[in-house]
Formats: sequence, C-alpha cells, structure tokens
Amino acid sequence: MATRLFDPRSLRWKVAALVALACCAVAAVIGVLVHRAADRSSERAGRELAAAQLAAAEKEYSLTGNRPAFADLRTAADLPAPLAKSVADLRTPEAYALWYDVKAPNWYWLWAAAPVGDDQVIVVRTDMSAQVRSLQLLDRSMVKAALAALLVVVPVAALVAERTNRRLSRGSRTARRIADGDLDARIGTRGRARDEITEISVAVDAMAGALQARLAAEKRFTADVAHELRTPLMGLVTAAGLLPEDDEAAGLVRTQVLTLRVLVEDLLEVSRLDAGAERARVDEVPLGELVAHAAAQAGQAGQTVQTGQTGQAEQTGGTWLRLEAPAVVPTDPRRVERIVTNLVANAHRHGAPPVEVTVAGARITVRDHGPGFPDDLLADGPQRFRTGAAERGRGHGLGLTIAVGHAAVLGAALTFTNAPDGGALATLDLARPPAPTDHRDT
Repeated sequence: MATRLFDPRSLRWKVAALVALACCAVAAVIGVLVHRAADRSSERAGRELAAAQLAAAEKEYSLTGNRPAFADLRTAADLPAPLAKSVADLRTPEAYALWYDVKAPNWYWLWAAAPVGDDQVIVVRTDMSAQVRSLQLLDRSMVKAALAALLVVVPVAALVAERTNRRLSRGSRTARRIADGDLDARIGTRGRARDEITEISVAVDAMAGALQARLAAEKRFTADVAHELRTPLMGLVTAAGLLPEDDEAAGLVRTQVLTLRVLVEDLLEVSRLDAGAERARVDEVPLGELVAHAAAQAGQAGQTVQTGQTGQAEQTGGTWLRLEAPAVVPTDPRRVERIVTNLVANAHRHGAPPVEVTVAGARITVRDHGPGFPDDLLADGPQRFRTGAAERGRGHGLGLTIAVGHAAVLGAALTFTNAPDGGALATLDLARPPAPTDHRDT
C-alpha cells in the first residue's frame, strides 16, 4: 500500500503534478506582469525625479551662473561616451538626455544631462539602487509566496484526487473480480456524484448483470437439455442392447449411443457443478491406491513403479504411475478419482505417450509428451465445448471443465502448465483443506 501511495505513476500524483504546473504557470505570468509594472513605475518615478532635479539645476544656473551643489558642470568630452552621444543627438533646447549607469553589485545611477552653453553640459545623478533592490525584493517575495502556495496546493490536490483514485481503484478491482468469474461483484454508486466515473461504474455493473443473466440462462439451458435428453436416451440404450451382437451396424449404433450417453451424463455433471450444490464427502484416503485405481479406470494403465522421493520411473508406452511417498489425505475419493480419470483420458486423447502419473505426498501430476496445452487454456482455463488447438485432437472440452469443478468442490488447486521439455502438465494439489462435508448423495 505504501508503495502505491508514493508511486509517481498514480493518478493522485499526476493530478497533483498538473495542479503544480498550473500554479507555477499562473505564478510565473502574474510575477512577470507585476515585475514589469513595478519596473515601469520605478523607472517613471526615477525619470520624473531626474527631470525635476535637472530643471531645478538649469534654473539656478541661469539665474546665478553657478551650478547647484547637487549638479555637475562638465564639458561634452568629460561625459561618459553613451551620455555624450545622447546629448549630441538632442535637437531642441528643452530636451535632455538620460543614461543608466550600472555599478556592480546592485549600484544603479540615472544620469540626466542638458547643454547650458558653449560646450557646457549640466549633469545631475539620481541613485536608483533603492528602487532596484526593492524590485528584487518584490521578485523574491513573489517566488517565496508561489512556493508556499505550492506546499499547500499540491497536498490538497493529492487529497482531492485521492477520492477519485479510490473510486477508480474500486472499479478496477471489481472488474478483475468479474473477469476472474465472480459475477456477483458490483462497483456500486456511493454518494451523489454524477460524473464520468459514476457512468462507467453503472455501465460496468449493468454489463456484469447482463453477463450473469446470460450465463445463468446458458447453464439452465444446458441442464434442461441434458435432463430432457436423458429419458429418450435411456430408451435408446435399452433398444441398442437388444440389437444382435454380431451385427456390424448394431455395434456402430451401440457405440454412438454410448458416446451420446457419456456426453449427456457429463452435461448433467457440469450443470450440478454450476449450480453450486455439490459438497465433498470427506474420508481418510490412501492417495497412492486411489490414483492407481483411477489410472486403471482410464483404460490405459501400464506399469506401476514404486520409487523414493527422487527416484525416476522408466518412460515407455501406456500410463506410468510413479509413487513418491504418497500421503493419506482427508478428501472425497470419488471426486479425486473423477479428476484423475479425466486428466489421464485427456492426456491420452490429446497428447502423446508416455503418459506419466506421479503421486508425491498430497500432490498428483499428470503429464503427456504431446504438443502441450494451448495458450488460451493456459491463460483462461478450460472452456466447455472448446478443445483449443487442432493439434490436440477433437472433443467436447467437458473433461477438464468437470475436473476443475470437482477441484473447486474439494478446495484443491488444479493448475495447467506445459513442461519445459514439451508436453502438457496438470497438477492437483490436495494440501488445502476440502470444502465442508455433506453426506448427502450427490
């Protein structure tokens, strides 16, 4: 949380930075305008003072023939070059010349000069250092005021943006929960704010509600279809059993009817898992014996090899079972057997031999040596009626979906990865406690 609080990419700090930039821009514009206004006012006051002193000096010189104490009487050659040039450029007797003389540091003089006779120039100097220093002090005061304002405005902006940031974070968390399958999650609209974030929240909640309703309708349709098919299917199974044993067409009919029966039973099982009515019947189960029986049920069991924690079994054709100190775990044996049977059958159907089943403690892994799981399955998990990649063969995509559903009932972790050297790898970890026990028939 602290890392996110001080993350410069966070919205709160982007808003604070934007407000700081706006404050700096406003302060810079106002500072330039105030500086220029104060500078012009100071320059105008200095010119007026210099003009008044020069006029008084000229008047006293014309009346007495002597220069006043605050003025100098010089020749044009004695004047600084810029001031002498300005005096030489005068065209009327009433005009006068001005020149700023800057003496570092912070020492400023304003010279005013006017000719009063043949090669005579009367000069007055006005000290402008106080005005310049006042202008510099004003600039520093404006900079300090801007910094003080930033120290107040930036935290306030961050606090104001925090509410918006929390609303957006809540929306993103809810959206991730919905993407992860929690269709009951809603953002909600708190307070009376009616802004764009509220509109997005309402739209996301409406989308989640519509998606939930559509998926619920799909699940109901699947369950209804499976139930409706079950009755006529049982009649087909009975009728197929009455067909002659030695008839090739009758054998084909029995095979297709059996396939249809398996599909309908799988659909019924999926519908029960979707309804959330399944509960685990927990018993103490020796995992090694249970997995061995499940591998045999898959129909392609091969040799069983007992090993230690680091022993390896020879890999040949068929299903190879490797037991590495299998544990006795509290779990639902029927559901574990169903999961393992589906995983092994999927490995044989879509992978390549040898298929390896390993029991290590409370962990079961099933691995084949085929092309591996497709990327969309690794990213999104198994999807019903979708097998993913053409190279993994054909199927209904229900086996892995049922396995995931039973793992959820057990409270176990079922993960799908690809082995580094090739092949699909499914791992069932029963270390977590199973779901609450319910001894009703499921």
